[in-house]
Amino acid sequence: MTSAVPAQPRTPGGAGQDELAALGAVERRVLWLSTAIIDHANRVRPNPSGLKVGGHQASSASMTSIMTALWFHELSAHDRVSVKPHASPVLHAINYLLGELDASYLTTLRSFGGLQSYPSRSKDPDPVDYSTGSVGIGATAPVWGAIARRYVEGRFGGAGRGRQYSLLGDAELDEGAIWEAIQDPMVPDLGEIVWIVDFNRQSLDRVVPGIAAGRLQGMFAAAGWQVITVKYGQLLEELFTRPGGEMLRKRLDTMGNPEYQRLLRCTPQQLRERLPGAGSTAAPIAELIAGLDDDTLRAAVRNLGGHDLGALLEAYRRIDDSRPTVIFGYTVKGYGLSSEGHPQNHSSLLTEAQMRELARRLGTDLDDPWAGFADGSPESELCRAASDRLRRPQFPRTAPPELPTDIGRTPSGTGNTQQALGRLLLDLTRQAPQAAARIVTVSPDVSSSTNLGGWLNKAGVWSHTERPDWFADDAETILHWREKPTGQHLELGIAETNLVGLLGELGATWSRWGQPLLPIGVVYDPFVNRALEPWSFGMYAGGQSILVGTPSGVTLAPEGGAHQSITTPSLGIEQPGCVSYEPAFAIDTEWCLLAALANLGKPDGSSAYLRLSTRPVDQTLAAVPSDRAARERRRRQAVAGAYALRRAEQPAVTLAVMGAMVPEALAAADRLAELGFPADVICVTSPDLVFRAVQARRGLQEGSGWLLDQVFPAERAVPMVTLLDGHPHTLAFLATINNVPATTLGVSRFGQSGAIEDVYRYHGIDTDSVVRAALDLVD
Repeated sequence: MTSAVPAQPRTPGGAGQDELAALGAVERRVLWLSTAIIDHANRVRPNPSGLKVGGHQASSASMTSIMTALWFHELSAHDRVSVKPHASPVLHAINYLLGELDASYLTTLRSFGGLQSYPSRSKDPDPVDYSTGSVGIGATAPVWGAIARRYVEGRFGGAGRGRQYSLLGDAELDEGAIWEAIQDPMVPDLGEIVWIVDFNRQSLDRVVPGIAAGRLQGMFAAAGWQVITVKYGQLLEELFTRPGGEMLRKRLDTMGNPEYQRLLRCTPQQLRERLPGAGSTAAPIAELIAGLDDDTLRAAVRNLGGHDLGALLEAYRRIDDSRPTVIFGYTVKGYGLSSEGHPQNHSSLLTEAQMRELARRLGTDLDDPWAGFADGSPESELCRAASDRLRRPQFPRTAPPELPTDIGRTPSGTGNTQQALGRLLLDLTRQAPQAAARIVTVSPDVSSSTNLGGWLNKAGVWSHTERPDWFADDAETILHWREKPTGQHLELGIAETNLVGLLGELGATWSRWGQPLLPIGVVYDPFVNRALEPWSFGMYAGGQSILVGTPSGVTLAPEGGAHQSITTPSLGIEQPGCVSYEPAFAIDTEWCLLAALANLGKPDGSSAYLRLSTRPVDQTLAAVPSDRAARERRRRQAVAGAYALRRAEQPAVTLAVMGAMVPEALAAADRLAELGFPADVICVTSPDLVFRAVQARRGLQEGSGWLLDQVFPAERAVPMVTLLDGHPHTLAFLATINNVPATTLGVSRFGQSGAIEDVYRYHGIDTDSVVRAALDLVD
């Protein structure tokens, strides 16, 4: 028998044999370190609680070759990479070898203040380009990061070029967010996008049945992507050239995933019995493998392209930068570990004995797990060269633009808060042009229906190349679709997940390239729930943006229950890294938006969510003070969360109202006064900020309770009715400020179509319902 297939003299991807040898040594060390990081967290580090720590040794092992070839040969300083969640230990191992992570952190995986469970841009101590963890969201983030980079580079410069890589598992391709992203009309032009699929054909619980590669590759190709498949390694490719080799290739190509995975757990003798299969091709295959020794046979079965450094480098060399690329790298889950290929190895952990055996095979020491390469060795020099190559330039941080706090206009007549959004954007182009130049709006095909038409006509639509507006000379065209690199509006297809993914990346440019943007995304409020998870993940990763949900609530009466949002007001309160507003009047909207914009693009900034309405409201009901000092006091209170819209001399009840329901509250106050029960009317613009003030007063978080003293003073504590077009529990906490009896009115059922009066009556949020609730409390 022959001992092994001899290495063929080639230099794939520009790498010579010496570099491939050094890469192989680094690959083995990365495999060891990533495995040892998880081992230490689970087996060595004290665990008084006894709760599972966890980690994914097998999932990390399947990515080791792909990531080693990428970091230590392919990447440039301007490239950015999203790493699949369960391969975070591989990223930390690589950063350690590059000198970007101190050895003291290698023992802290999943400990408080240590290495995070999944790559975190905001919490990990070493460089992480994209936070991942929510399946499908981290994988698509580089798509939106590419657009954000192009936008910044085109308008302000300094963002450079570079590829945007996503490293994802094949099971992650089950996520709908993946396919929403690759099919967006903007994506086919993004040649810097490269996805590398760890095609190990296993999910969390099982080996994935069937052979899905062709279908998946066809879907990417149909979306305009370059598709590269790295299926077999050099050893198998050489075997395929021998007599019987083509039959062996066909046998492996048509073999189902579970059968192949079972071969990985076979002894050499079992392989000789099972691999040939049945039929006319069995004998030639059996004859071919009879000429291989046991070690070579075992190596050949698991010699997939995703573990062949030469094949990977060749695939990277073939990337076409004129269109997006996806590389399917066939891998073995748990490659190189004793658990490799086992269908339940997803979160399995090696025992101490297995770790010592792994250390023996990889030339390391379990008792000294973090030892580095010897100075001057080829491996050490390769790590040093990669570190030098990947060192990123420091981007000077541009301060966010100054914004006015008050445009100075007092709206009159009838209008709604949705209209105020579009009007403010146009006002800023005149009164604060430097700030307006940093605003970028995003919508999923709803620009005209959310009052962005005027802004869009003024600012133009962003496109990386200028495109003709074929309706420019059409007198009946009101919305002008001028696409050009200087445009400030980005229009995506109808997919809210894409919108907020882009919003998060536009909101992170201040920290990536030192160029702050003021991103505003507009979506129908009923679909905020659909967008919430990726938007939340964007905030977790440091993105700061404004999400506007409009129109909202059951106030959108004729549209019916499917288009009426109930839970969004409370979602705004509960979302970390975000301030939630629901203004009642145009002037409130202006003030709150200006405050939200001023809070973007800086280390201590935050995002904001505004819930706006299309309900026409008499703007004089706002009773904006004419005195300059009194107006400023009102503005400060509105921005802080609430203000007194009407004060009674001796109130019998307080009506706390939010957003579009103010007319009902004021009408109820008039009727209650006629009945001898005067009412204070408090307009709540942000239950989120009022709740924070309550928590601060109780010492549960930092902040001040000054707003409570001004708007909810103890001496005016009387029974309270709360009212909003959303779930009533949103404002229920207000009664605890002064511990008063309360009735909370809102919407807690699916809506119905109908006139607004009928719908309000149906949900018990009409004026009659407010009056009855107040009388029940005070009479």
